[in-house]
This record gives sequence, structure tokens and C-alpha cells, in this order.
Amino acid sequence: MSLHMASLVTPTLVADQVYEVLENAILTGSLESGKPLRVRDLAAMVGTSVMPVREAIRRLEEAGLATRIPHKGAVVRTFTAAELIHIYDVRTILEVEAASQGAPQVSRKDMRLMEASCGKMQKAVAEGRIIEALDLDEDVLRTLYRASGNPVLVSTIEQLWLQCRPYKVMGATEALAKNDNSLWTPQPALVQALLNGDTAAATTITADSLASALRRLELRLETH
Repeated sequence: MSLHMASLVTPTLVADQVYEVLENAILTGSLESGKPLRVRDLAAMVGTSVMPVREAIRRLEEAGLATRIPHKGAVVRTFTAAELIHIYDVRTILEVEAASQGAPQVSRKDMRLMEASCGKMQKAVAEGRIIEALDLDEDVLRTLYRASGNPVLVSTIEQLWLQCRPYKVMGATEALAKNDNSLWTPQPALVQALLNGDTAAATTITADSLASALRRLELRLETH
């Protein structure tokens, strides 16, 4: 495993930077599910002492991206099929509610931001920049959900996004390889529904998008 991490860390805010490097490695698949997070090995990779690495691993555990196994230490978290389906079930409940609350409150400025993110997202997809496309997809939804005025709801959804990200990356990569653009069509439709002032349509698009994501996940788990 060669992550080329050393050049990514500077002496300032070392623990934060180590966390960001390890988080990115997990989310992009450079650190695979089940991979042991050995403190000294990671410290050698990023070129730091062991203390900031220990802190970064602790934060990865808190974020749900790593888990601790008795007598083995921390490893990159592996979700079972059942756990992932449960996460998507909870996402659906929370995100449909956030869309329902946010749609009537979303401002014209918010809609312009969402339109801009959609445009950038589609460009990123066309150029094969999957991580950036997923970030922009979340930006679209985050803007809508924040309009709900419920920061606890939004932060909980963001935590679930983080836990799902490795699987979203895999799904988006497979979709790109198959020229399947269905992942990227709900976002413009959602923005158009908001521009039309149609809360019901915005909520339905959100629910349908998550249902489609869950079906893709279940199919992938059945075939792997």
C-alpha cells in the first residue's frame, strides 16, 4: 500500500492534517475496509510522531470510519449489508423530513447556489472527477436541508453521509464505467422543483433518489 501521504502533511495543526489525510484515504478507498490502522506504520507514512496519529485514529472512530477490535486495535470500518441498509433507511427518514422542512424556506440565493453546484457537479462527472462530483451533490442537498433551520438534523445527516461515502464512491465509479447517469439526474430536478415552489415534488424527488440509491446498494451487495 502506497498512499504517498508524507508530502501532504505540514508541521502545523498536525493532528488535524493527519486526520484529513487518513479520512481522505478511507473515503477514496486507498485504505480499504478492514485494513489495520497501525499507529507506527501510519506515522511513518505521514512523517509525524505517533501522538497525532493516535489522535487522528480516535477521531476516525468517533466519525464511524474506524472501529476497534479487541486484541487487534483499530481497523477501517467494514459495514455489513444489514448495517448499510439500516443507514439508508435512517437517511431516508431524516432527509425526506429535512427536504420537507427546508423547501418552503429555501431562498432565491440558496437556489442560485444549488444551481451553481449542479452545474459544477455535472462538469465534474463529465470529466470523471467522482469525489468532487459527490462533494457537490452533497452541497446541493446541504443547502436545502440547512434551510430547515434545524442544525441537529443537518449534522446528523452529514454524519450518515460520511459513513456511507466509501460505498457512494464505489457506486459512482461503477455507474461512470457503465455510462449510467441516473445518479446525477435528481439534483437538477430537485432545483427545478424548488424554483417552481413545489414542496411536494421536492420531497418526492428526495425520497425517490434515496430509494433508488438503496436499490442499487442492495443489488451490488447481492452480486459481490
